[in-house]
Amino acid sequence: MGKICLPIALEQNDIAKLDEVVKRNRVLHKGEHVFHMGDPFTSVFAVRSGCVKTYQVMDNGDEQVNGFYFPGEVMGLDGLSNQTYASSAVALEVTSVCEIPFAKFRQLTQQLPELQMHFMQLMSQEITAEQQLITLLSKKTAEQRVATLLLTISERNANRNMSASRFRLSMSRIDIGNYLGLTVETVSRMLSRFVKSKVITIERKEIQILDQEALLQAASLDHLPNGLSHRAISRCMC
Repeated sequence: MGKICLPIALEQNDIAKLDEVVKRNRVLHKGEHVFHMGDPFTSVFAVRSGCVKTYQVMDNGDEQVNGFYFPGEVMGLDGLSNQTYASSAVALEVTSVCEIPFAKFRQLTQQLPELQMHFMQLMSQEITAEQQLITLLSKKTAEQRVATLLLTISERNANRNMSASRFRLSMSRIDIGNYLGLTVETVSRMLSRFVKSKVITIERKEIQILDQEALLQAASLDHLPNGLSHRAISRCMC
């Protein structure tokens, strides 16, 4: 199963069927788009390596960041409702994605009930995550928002068998502020506060969590809610 983008429990023959649907090795450089807002919905995409930002352009021309996607996570599901992508997706660094053409995928789900259930779970997780984000932005302080974001990335790393304590922030401070509803100055101040308190270290874009308990306290959490790590697909090795 090491070569497919959506790892689930399937029989060997069924794995081969799914394998035929998935298109791999599409490489994008920083600033290149996976899809644009308003494009016809044709596929969903799984990040194989790198990082992708999704965003919308509002009526006044402002950009609103919707989320960040890491290896093993699926994007493009927002195109299902109106058959056009509701947001744009752009690579934040050199990124490889797997494409799953939805027409073929839908035919395959009719043959494989396990795959259909897996896809429904993905959509349900997207809804849960949106509700979690609304709560995060409406009730939490700036310190809580930044701490929760760092903890979320940490857990998503752990879900794909990578380091939970050391990771790269591919997104800019501007993007983080846009996503969390904060100014770039506030984001930088919160990160500097965590560094000064020896909760984290920052070297360029590399983050190391030194004190996870302190970060949990800063986020006002006993543990990280599952919904905030919704896009992580455990063992995804497309």
